[in-house]
Amino acid sequence: MERVMLFQEATGGDKFLLGGKGYGLVEMTSLGLPVPPGFVVTTEVCKQYYGDGGRIPQGLFDQIRSKISDVENKTGKRFGGEEKPLLFSVRSGAPFSMPGMMDTILNLGLNDSTTERLAAITKNERFAYDSYRRLIQMFGKVAMGADPRRFEVVLEERRNATGAEMDIDLSPEDLKGVVREFKEIVRDQTGREFPQDPYVQLEMAVEAVLKSWNNERAKEYRRYYKISEGLGTAVNIQTMVFGNFGETSGSGVGFTRNPSTGDNRLFGEYLPNSQGEDVVAGVRTPVSIDRMEHHVRAQLEDVARKLEAHFKDMQDFEFTVEDGKLYTLQTRNGKRTAQAAVKIAVDMTREGLIAPGEGVARVEPEALESLLHRRLDPSAGDKPLAKGLDASPGAASGEVVFDTDEAAGIGSSRKIILVRPETTPEDIKGLIAAQGVLTSRGGMTSHAAVVARGMGKPAVVGCSEIEVDMDGGSFTTKSGERVVKGETITIDGTTGKVYRGEVRMVEPEPSPELTTLLKNADAVRKLGVWANADTPEAASKAREFGAEGIGLCRTERMFNAPNRLPIVREMIMSKDVEARKKNLYRLFPFQLSDFRGIFAAMGGKPVVVRLLDLPLHEFLPPLEELIIDIQTMNEKGAPPEDIDRAEALLYRVRQLAEHNPMLGHRGCRLAVTYPEIYEMQTKAILQAAIELRREGKEGAKVKIMIPLVAHVGEFKFLRGVVESSAEALFKDLGEKVGFQIGTMIETPRAALTAGEIAKDSDFFSFGTNDLTQTTFGFSRDDVEAKFIPKYIEMGILAESPFDSVDVVGVGRLVRMAVEEGRRVKPELEVGICGEHGGDPGSIAFFAEAGLNYVSCSAFRVPVARLAAAHSALAAKTSAVTA
Repeated sequence: MERVMLFQEATGGDKFLLGGKGYGLVEMTSLGLPVPPGFVVTTEVCKQYYGDGGRIPQGLFDQIRSKISDVENKTGKRFGGEEKPLLFSVRSGAPFSMPGMMDTILNLGLNDSTTERLAAITKNERFAYDSYRRLIQMFGKVAMGADPRRFEVVLEERRNATGAEMDIDLSPEDLKGVVREFKEIVRDQTGREFPQDPYVQLEMAVEAVLKSWNNERAKEYRRYYKISEGLGTAVNIQTMVFGNFGETSGSGVGFTRNPSTGDNRLFGEYLPNSQGEDVVAGVRTPVSIDRMEHHVRAQLEDVARKLEAHFKDMQDFEFTVEDGKLYTLQTRNGKRTAQAAVKIAVDMTREGLIAPGEGVARVEPEALESLLHRRLDPSAGDKPLAKGLDASPGAASGEVVFDTDEAAGIGSSRKIILVRPETTPEDIKGLIAAQGVLTSRGGMTSHAAVVARGMGKPAVVGCSEIEVDMDGGSFTTKSGERVVKGETITIDGTTGKVYRGEVRMVEPEPSPELTTLLKNADAVRKLGVWANADTPEAASKAREFGAEGIGLCRTERMFNAPNRLPIVREMIMSKDVEARKKNLYRLFPFQLSDFRGIFAAMGGKPVVVRLLDLPLHEFLPPLEELIIDIQTMNEKGAPPEDIDRAEALLYRVRQLAEHNPMLGHRGCRLAVTYPEIYEMQTKAILQAAIELRREGKEGAKVKIMIPLVAHVGEFKFLRGVVESSAEALFKDLGEKVGFQIGTMIETPRAALTAGEIAKDSDFFSFGTNDLTQTTFGFSRDDVEAKFIPKYIEMGILAESPFDSVDVVGVGRLVRMAVEEGRRVKPELEVGICGEHGGDPGSIAFFAEAGLNYVSCSAFRVPVARLAAAHSALAAKTSAVTA
């Protein structure tokens, strides 16, 4: 395929060749929409450019000149000509949308003489010189490396000197002066004159756009969204149309549906007498599309219908009105909030525009997390400081930070809100680090709004009720209240309100659309989704979110609750088995009540109870604290018996202390030494199930899980302890209840010998947190802070293995264990209950590895349900194409 193609020649090309922007222009041209003529330089050129050490491919500009000739013939204008000057925009366009991250140059082809001629032809001197100053400003910054702040200073000084409120208020003579000063800036900053030859401008602009693929903000954006570095950008060269021609002209951004709520109606903003960059930059606050002239709005409605019918997704499109005539300049699948993504997917399914499976595939599982975050409590009654535009829903609290670099530096350790007059693409680092963003300028389609929506972060923009003092590190409201850097504020992107301090939050409620989407997902997925829960309340919340069982009921809380910890400590201090048992059974009523509540909440569904895993020293005071306490007691003359007790406790703490507790006396190893602990727990679990049945209540399907097994001998011994305890209980109560006994696979040896363990185990559950630690030889608490970020930065690791499962190493052990276990027991149930059970990337692996279910925190259950459906859809697609 050609490296340079006219829009009408490129039909059939995809986004990876044409880039997203080029693909949209080609498709809109094929639909007959009013697209200014132009051509695409494909992404292959960018790849060749970087592959050849940053050299323009031979013959490229000859091909570009040929396509310019075609555009000249189509438009009747000539590039560089004075009679009918043809001007171009030169814009980037990656395969995946990267709003504002790469560079654009507008009005290319203007010089001193063509600007004069354009003013004469149009009889609009102000328009001609406004376009020229924009070109010098953009070109000077992007293609020549001039400091963009210098241009802004000139404009601000000119406005102040003339009393102009905005740039559009500057007169033609003012703009001529601005042009002169801008050219001086270029000369002073770069040592070169602004080029007067349009073809020199074009060649420099094309290379500048190619270079922008590797600018810092683009690389930062790709890292955040995990976009491949090797895709490259296309370059789109398109005939200019002018929204800055006068009051009957303007530029805007439209969405075929509301990107914040998902409502099925045209949404967007329009800025009269402007060029497109003004809208997204947020330097002026635009007006709603609803306020445009009726006949233009009707045309936009028609464009929106055609775009959705063709692309079958919500579109974000840019347009320009030149002297009353509409042109479409770009379309892409619109960035949207999680709330909007869900509603749009469900509505389009109901409308018959897409199939249910496609609707499920349209919503990224990670997007649901923001829907499940807490929101402001409507009954809190806090008075807002100010109100702006509700650009991206959700609420966030954090310290006010004004500087992007500072935000990037502290955002990983503190919750911050980035506050700016407006954001630019250079602020991407700060946006990534912040909990949310507040701007005093800009509209619903400004850079801050678009990027925040894409990231699922709350945003309040265009908040004209505050004045931001960047130099002073503060903002002031209309009522005179001042908020300084470091103070905590809360922003509500759902209402646009800003509050001083941290406002009370409430738990979320799933929307009807989310419920429908998840039902559609459940119809597709094969992998079960269970939850980790250790209280009746957590179990009830898990069921509410659609959990099909409890895959991990930790029992540590049942020992270290404040009213139980003294008893546990007495048990630990016991001098013999009988004393230890006596104290253990003082805990029995507490644990019986705990299990009754959890089993009742999960009536009829499986509950996997993990017996005690923590080492005993975790229930005792820290060594250093005890030493200080004893010293203080001696100094103050405490009673001798109190000192004796404290010293006995200190002696026991020293006895139980370990150099590496994670690999020490915990889990099944503790129970082999003290089997009476598991004996008591087993009886509490099974008696709870029997009591519920006696009361006519539907109990859970009980599964007892033994942690940290490394050797089949450990499991056999402890299975015997559990079974003998159960038999003793059944004899005392005069009735039995069914249950299973299984093990966690969380050590490499357990995975390697899974076939042996499966002979005696009823089920497996992977504890991938510990399995990752023991496979890598990492101590998670140490490595995550000390060197994992450096490993990721250097490319040693693509991501933390604690965030997403290490498929190559840990994953290989998982596969081996599943295969070995099922070779012995073909119907062996296998699940995973580590944190990876809620990670969409890991879920895809677990589904492919043949697990029966994943288990995750209650609030991640919807995420896991959708991710499991995605993996099933992907497997179905692979099977069809194989």
